[in-house]
Amino acid sequence: MRSLAVKLTLAFLFVGLIGAVFVALIVRQRTQAEFDRFIRDRNGTALAERLADYYQENGSWEDVGRVFRPDQTGGMAPSMGFMSQGLTFILIGPDGNVLIGGRAENIGKPISRNDLEKAMPIEVDGDIVGWVLPRAQPIPRGIVSPESTFLANLNRGVVLSALAAVGAALVVGGFLAYNLTRSLRELTVGTQKVAAGDLGYQVEVRSKDELGELANSFNQMSDDLAQANHLRRQMTADIAHDLRSPLSVILGYTEALNDGKLEGTAEVYDVMYQEAGHLSHLIDDLRTLSLADAGELPFNMEVVAPGELLEEIERAYKQQADLKSITMKVSVPADTGRIIVDPNRMGQVLGNLMSNALRYTSESGEIVLGFTTKGDRVELYVRDNGVGIAAEELPHIFDRFFRSDQSRHQNGETGLGLAIAKSLVEAQGGRISVSSTPGKKTTFCLNFPAADNGNS
Repeated sequence: MRSLAVKLTLAFLFVGLIGAVFVALIVRQRTQAEFDRFIRDRNGTALAERLADYYQENGSWEDVGRVFRPDQTGGMAPSMGFMSQGLTFILIGPDGNVLIGGRAENIGKPISRNDLEKAMPIEVDGDIVGWVLPRAQPIPRGIVSPESTFLANLNRGVVLSALAAVGAALVVGGFLAYNLTRSLRELTVGTQKVAAGDLGYQVEVRSKDELGELANSFNQMSDDLAQANHLRRQMTADIAHDLRSPLSVILGYTEALNDGKLEGTAEVYDVMYQEAGHLSHLIDDLRTLSLADAGELPFNMEVVAPGELLEEIERAYKQQADLKSITMKVSVPADTGRIIVDPNRMGQVLGNLMSNALRYTSESGEIVLGFTTKGDRVELYVRDNGVGIAAEELPHIFDRFFRSDQSRHQNGETGLGLAIAKSLVEAQGGRISVSSTPGKKTTFCLNFPAADNGNS
């Protein structure tokens, strides 16, 4: 029995069966008890009235046995119509002694107090002259009475109702089990298709409960896998292209030199050196990203002042800025915050942002380095008034090997600088973001927890 639907159906059936049996037993027991009480009270009251009439006419219980003869069970005579199926009565005198009914050895003996409390009093002119006590008796075989027929029909109806309830539980349980497991079956098919390579496969979301949330999660996962696979293929193609370009140049020059078709000049060697450097830079970037993704990139975390990091970057890139007549400014507020970062890794991040700013800012432009404290966060920024970034490119600016068609193509970039910056910032507990107005300005922001708020 491996099917979950079968197991759930049987579970519903079992619960329905147990419930039907308990309900049937309780209904039967309570009905029997209430019916017996009704018969007892009805017949006992009628008999008490007849006996009261007898006592009033005769003034005593003398010779009452001739009128109300005991039957074979020792109760009041059935010929008088005062015995119901399984029920007989005992007549008790005013002194509490048994007059008629019960066992022969009990005639003339006092009845117990408990039994007397259960008896119905016989009143004549406001005085209690005796009691009638009902007693249950076994039903002789072959005896059929309206009461027994009623109870038999009632029990049959209870049994049929229980069977109908079990059948309904089976049908409803099977339907619910099928619907509950349908989503699971579809998810199973979906996982098999994804495992077979059909990334992006979607299952139908049939409800808003936990199974619906599971289906939504599966669809999201499938989409993410498809997108990741697409990016992986694109990245592989980009890596191959970026590796092939410098290698092709180097191989072309070395082949020409080897064949004697090209003389070894300083210009030739300089080109080969630059292409080899580009190749080495690309390999270093790929290695850095690989270590960052694996969480194996070493960090030497320290409490540092953001202003010191920015001033150091200014000193490192001031000469390049001066060569392009670009003004560099460092804006350090009086209320200086502190952050916990690796100074060397932050130098790598800020250096990458500065290189981009210098590359895309025209002569006589301006680059501003600064930071602000916002609550328990410190935000560093690098802002330039260069060519800017188009709005449709902003969501992809940190993607690996992404290059803007307008300004990042054929400029010697590996396309990994901003992806590395993002990985390094996030690995140190920070966030990186960018905003830009094409043709006016671009601002990169690095947001870190302040070290003065329980982080030092």
